[in-house]
Amino acid sequence: MTFLKITSIGRTYRHVQRYRQILMVLIKYGFGDLVDTLKIEQYLEIGRQMISRKRREKIEKLSRAVRVRMVLEELGPTFIKLGQILSTRPDLLPVEFIREFPKLQDEVPPFAFSEVADIIETEFKQPLQALFLKFEAKPLAAASIGQVHRARLKDGQQVVVKIQRPGIRRTIEVDLEIMMHLAGLMEKHLKGWEIQRPTKIVAEFARTLGKELDYTLEAANMERFGRHFAKDSRVYIPKVYRQVSTGRVLTMECVSGIKASDIERLEKAGLDRRKIARRGFDLIMKQVFIYGFFHADPHPGNIFVLPANVICYLDFGMIGRIDLKTREMFADLIMALVHLDETKVAHTLLKLTQYEQAPEFKDLEKDAAEFMDRYCYRPLKEIDLGKLLHQLLDVASKHRLTIPPDLFLMMKALSTVEGLGRTLDPDFDVIRQAAPFIRRVQLNRVNPYRLASDAAHSGMELVSLLKDIPGELREIMKMVKRGQVKIEFEHRGLGPLISTFDRLSNRIAFSIVLASLVIGSSLVVLAGIPPKWHEIPVIGIVGFLVAGAMAFWLLISIMRSGRM
Repeated sequence: MTFLKITSIGRTYRHVQRYRQILMVLIKYGFGDLVDTLKIEQYLEIGRQMISRKRREKIEKLSRAVRVRMVLEELGPTFIKLGQILSTRPDLLPVEFIREFPKLQDEVPPFAFSEVADIIETEFKQPLQALFLKFEAKPLAAASIGQVHRARLKDGQQVVVKIQRPGIRRTIEVDLEIMMHLAGLMEKHLKGWEIQRPTKIVAEFARTLGKELDYTLEAANMERFGRHFAKDSRVYIPKVYRQVSTGRVLTMECVSGIKASDIERLEKAGLDRRKIARRGFDLIMKQVFIYGFFHADPHPGNIFVLPANVICYLDFGMIGRIDLKTREMFADLIMALVHLDETKVAHTLLKLTQYEQAPEFKDLEKDAAEFMDRYCYRPLKEIDLGKLLHQLLDVASKHRLTIPPDLFLMMKALSTVEGLGRTLDPDFDVIRQAAPFIRRVQLNRVNPYRLASDAAHSGMELVSLLKDIPGELREIMKMVKRGQVKIEFEHRGLGPLISTFDRLSNRIAFSIVLASLVIGSSLVVLAGIPPKWHEIPVIGIVGFLVAGAMAFWLLISIMRSGRM
């Protein structure tokens, strides 16, 4: 699904009620200054007076990140999803927001069973009874995008069916149009934001959310996981029933298990907590370092434990991908931390991250050493990998290094599974558990087959490049002859200056017209041109009145801008 019309500002004005609601929530949580700066007061006819001074003072004591999180929660599904997605994007947001946004609460009431039936019958063009032998009216769970029901297929198979919330696409499209309009205003009126490109962030969000709204992609993720782990008896992936699945309806095998964090039930069932902890971490390491395709949201609610300590993953809506080169560099980073090599840590961190300007290497190396002094000089089993990686994010942020989204997703997934492992087994040694996978990645670099394959690939790339060069040069020369070669310059940061010149020129023109009216009216009065009122020319009186109104208007405009 794509939102092709979200850049249309004209349509935004047809959603005034929703727009006003969004702006009111921004003011409610202390962002009135932003509303003023963006010059969108015309949407607000009421509001600021409705918020008591006491409440305003209480809210303003909270951090900016907390207040933004509260804004997103109050504005509903689209904005909650925006926060959840941005919480995985350290390349777009500062660290304090990355840490606050995972707290977003996605709690919404379920929608009616009649609407569930309507959606399913519309998707399959068949009655509900023709598809399912039984379909429970009460949902198992409800979220902002959809809800889940138990059902039984015609062949008797127990399944769970995820149905997309009715009207959610239209709701999201309206919110995205408003977001795009606000993002455009931010680029225009907020200094420095034209470089951050909020409109690009909204467009990326629309693309990501469009994928989440297409259940066929989640079905494909489940089937790929199923193929990866088909021969691994330690893990179970529920089956997808494609014949009763579409972009808005997803039917999966119903799996009965125990939530991985429910220690009491695990012990009652006679399951081995320590084995579950080790298996859970081994499986996420296998996903990351062998397949480069991993479950990016492995929190306890998405992991069930089946008999014989088998791990079952649920909810494949958020998936991460990480290429071989990044995997190898991350393995180097972990080994450098374990061996307390601050120079290697700094070098590897530079390779793993993105930056506009390279930081001073000595300063980065010094901060890496201080970081290691604080967290790494202890027995390996006491090292908290999750805490280590999150503090490393602080070091990267300090030096304006941006961690790529998929790498951050991987770090977050490893941290989540490590936390679950320590809950199940307080003596869980994450470094010892990770060591075989790290060694495997490093040894794979010197594998003769890998070396031969890399050499052959590089040779083919070189041959292809040499073959293409003459043709490319010929095309460039043709373009030069036709005058089609252009050099383009892009000016950034001039928006506020241009806007200031526009206002200045408008006021000068306004003042010239005003002065002309005054002079012209004076000449008419002195000439005594009829018609007259009390011996004063009427045209002169009208001219003075219009000039007075214009002068008053100009004065009010200057005072409202705050610059006399």
